[in-house]
Amino acid sequence: MTKLNDVTSARKLDQTIDTNTSDTTVGFPIIGIGASAGGLEAIEQFLSNVSVNCNMAFVVVQHLDPNYKGMLCELLQRVTPLAVKKITDRMVVMPNHVYVIPPAYDLTILNGVLLLLPRVDSDGLHLPINCFFRSLAMDKKEQSIAVILSGMGADGSLGGRAIKDQAGAVFVQTPETAKFDGMPSSAITSGLADVVAPADELMEKIVSYLNHKPMQSVDHEQDQSSVEKIIALLRSNTGHDFSRYKKSTLHRRIERQGNRIKIFAALLASIHYPSQPSAALF
Repeated sequence: MTKLNDVTSARKLDQTIDTNTSDTTVGFPIIGIGASAGGLEAIEQFLSNVSVNCNMAFVVVQHLDPNYKGMLCELLQRVTPLAVKKITDRMVVMPNHVYVIPPAYDLTILNGVLLLLPRVDSDGLHLPINCFFRSLAMDKKEQSIAVILSGMGADGSLGGRAIKDQAGAVFVQTPETAKFDGMPSSAITSGLADVVAPADELMEKIVSYLNHKPMQSVDHEQDQSSVEKIIALLRSNTGHDFSRYKKSTLHRRIERQGNRIKIFAALLASIHYPSQPSAALF
């Protein structure tokens, strides 16, 4: 087990979020971490690369036996400089903390407050990750991030879809590095993953995503006009309405693929041509 004093010597980047260049002008991002079988090692690998002043909060939702009496909080505290807390009902989420779900409960979040609910199984399945990811998506919108790590089954995929629908992001452990690849593979094959990487590299990817600085357009009027046309055409042709999304969120997602104006032109062309239906954009 990696000791806390070893963490400081591990590879770390400057993980403080630049609130002037990311969509964090109000509040801070909350990262939901979902894991099941084989997940402890992956969670440790992920958290060991988090810096103390990251300006994010982390909520760990792991499949646990209702009678589990382990020391998950103590184990995680040994690998991260952040304060690790077992969740109690109505706990307020603060940045630079890790919150761990207790056994025998499901978890939701409302206005930044964690709420515990009696565990509910659906058709014999317990899906606590989906439950939390869905509420996180509604509560934090584009500041919600899902991390899907080792585990059997497909828990996390439906919740990840909810986060994507609210302009959040989904980061997935590389299946080849997971002890059990069911959950990561389900998220990937569902088309949810923004980034796929080993667990110990995902934090670096999240920081890069949050701190991505939008490029200054060489022609702002052309840029804005293209965005508005794309939104209108997509709403007419597919029923998907992106008008409620923050422009900075749309720009950032498009820019990650390359030159913005060229991409806008390509998107407009693909929507207009019947041979390239707009449904292919999703």
